[in-house]
Amino acid sequence: MNKIKVFISSVQSEFAEERRLLFDYITTDVLLGRFFDVFIFENLPAGNHASSEVFLNQVGHCDIYLGLFGKSYGHEDADGVSPTEKEFDHAGRHFKTRLVFLSNHDLSDRHLKESAFIKKAEQVIVRRQFTSVSDLKSVVYASLIRYLEEKEYIRTGPFDATFNPAANINDLDQDKISEFLHIARAKRGFPLSAESSTEIVLTHLNLLDHSRICNAAILLFGKQPQHFLINSEIRCAHFHGTEIVKPIPSYQVYKGDVFQLVNQAVDFVLSKINLSVGTRDLSTQVPVNYELPPAAVSEAIVNAVAHRDYTSNGSIQVMLFKDRLEIWNPGHLPFGLTTEKLRHPHSSIPTNPLLAEPMYLEGYIERFGTGTGDIIRLCKEKGLKAPEYIQEENFKTILWRILTDVDDVATIFTGQATRQATRQATRQANGTYKEEVIEAIRRIVLVLEKEMKRVEIQELLRLKDRENFVSNYLVPSLDSAYIEMTIPEIPTHQDQRYRLTEKGMKLKKKLKKSKGKKL
Repeated sequence: MNKIKVFISSVQSEFAEERRLLFDYITTDVLLGRFFDVFIFENLPAGNHASSEVFLNQVGHCDIYLGLFGKSYGHEDADGVSPTEKEFDHAGRHFKTRLVFLSNHDLSDRHLKESAFIKKAEQVIVRRQFTSVSDLKSVVYASLIRYLEEKEYIRTGPFDATFNPAANINDLDQDKISEFLHIARAKRGFPLSAESSTEIVLTHLNLLDHSRICNAAILLFGKQPQHFLINSEIRCAHFHGTEIVKPIPSYQVYKGDVFQLVNQAVDFVLSKINLSVGTRDLSTQVPVNYELPPAAVSEAIVNAVAHRDYTSNGSIQVMLFKDRLEIWNPGHLPFGLTTEKLRHPHSSIPTNPLLAEPMYLEGYIERFGTGTGDIIRLCKEKGLKAPEYIQEENFKTILWRILTDVDDVATIFTGQATRQATRQATRQANGTYKEEVIEAIRRIVLVLEKEMKRVEIQELLRLKDRENFVSNYLVPSLDSAYIEMTIPEIPTHQDQRYRLTEKGMKLKKKLKKSKGKKL
C-alpha cells in the first residue's frame, strides 16, 4: 500500500520544534507510521529551485495538508500573501484534505493578517486548538485516526457491517432477496413474509441504514459483488499429484454472491473426487457415495467464505490434490481461539457476523461454533484421517483423501478402463471433450434410472449450482446423445424428465463392468 502523504505547513520561524516533533511522532508511531509519510521544511534537500515553488509542488502531491497557525503571518510576496496561505489555498484548489491546528493565543497577540487568514480558514474547514506540544500530539493523532476511519483504512467495526459508499440498493438483486425469503422462512421460520419490501428485509438483517447498504448486503444479494469487492471470488484448482505444479489440469475462478460461490466451489470438488454408485437392494433410490463427505466439503468452504478477511488482497483458494483437499482462507483466527481449540466445542466468534446470520437462515450454516467439529466427525465416520487446521499466513483446512480399491459397491467409475470407454464413445460422437465433461457424462449415465427430473438427478449427485449442472452435466449428456428428454419439443416444460438412450444404456453396462478396477 502506498503511504498517505502529509504536508506540514507553518511559518518556518515559528513552529520548528513542533514540526520536528510531529514528524518524529507520526513516522515512529506503530499505527500512524504504517499509513503516513510526512514532509517538513527541514527535510528538504538543497537545490536550485525556489523554496516556494518546491513547497507548492509538494502540496500538489500530498493527500493531507496539515497547517499549524500561530501568531506570525510570515514573509509576504509582492501580492502581500504569505507562503503558508498560498499553500493552504493551493491545497483547496486541488481538493486535498485540510487539517488546521490553531495555537492558543489571544486575538490581540496575532498578526492582523494571520487573524484574517484564520477567519478565512474557519469558513471552509473545522480547525482544532492546542495549548502545548503534548496537546498538539493528541489532537493530530485523533484527526489522523478519524481520517483513516473515514477512508476505511482502519475500522472499528466488522468489515461486513461497514457501509459501502460506492453502492446503493439498486445494485442488489431483488430476485435473490425474494429467494432468500422463501428459503429462510421454510428452513428457519424467518418471521418476515414473502410480501415484505426489500427495505424491510434489509433493515431487519441490519444491512441497510438510511439508504446506505453495507458490504454484507453486496456479498449476499449483489448483482455483481466483485464489481465492488473484487477479491471476494473463489479460485479452484485440481492437481493430479500432491504438489502445486504447472500446467494446472483444471482451474476455475468463480464469481457471484456468497451462496453462488459456495455452491460452485463445492460442485467443483465433488466433480473431481471419486464416486461410487450402489444398487437399489436397500433403497428405492440409487445410493451415491463420494470418497469425501459432501457435508464436510461444504462446511469447510462455507467456513472460509463466512470467516475470511475481505480486506485482504487474497482470495479463497480451493485446491484438490491426489491425497488431500486444501482450502486456503485469507484470514486469521480471533484472539483466544487456537487451531487446537477448533477440534473441541468452542464459542462462535464470526469474523463477519452480518454475513453469517443470513447464511445460517438459508441453511448453509447449521449451528454456530460447530462447523470444525462437524468436519472432524464426518471424516471420522468415513474412516478418513483427521482433518487439519493450520494458521499461517492464511488459515488452511485440509481434508485427507484415501485412495484404495473398493469392493463393496456396485460401480466404481474412476478407473482407467471406464475413462477410456467413455472418452472413446464421446469423441466419436462429438469430437474432443474435456476430461471434466467426460466425467460429468459418465456420472449422469450411472445414476440415471428410468425417467428422472433435472432436480432429482442434481440432488442425487449432491450438486447445488443449477447453472453449473445444466451447462456442464446435462447439456453435454444430451448433445452426445447418451440421454434424451421425454418432452423434446418443449425443453422447458414443467414435467420434463430425462432418460437414457440406447447408446446411454450400452455405456452404462460397460461402466458397470469396471467394478473392482483399480483407481
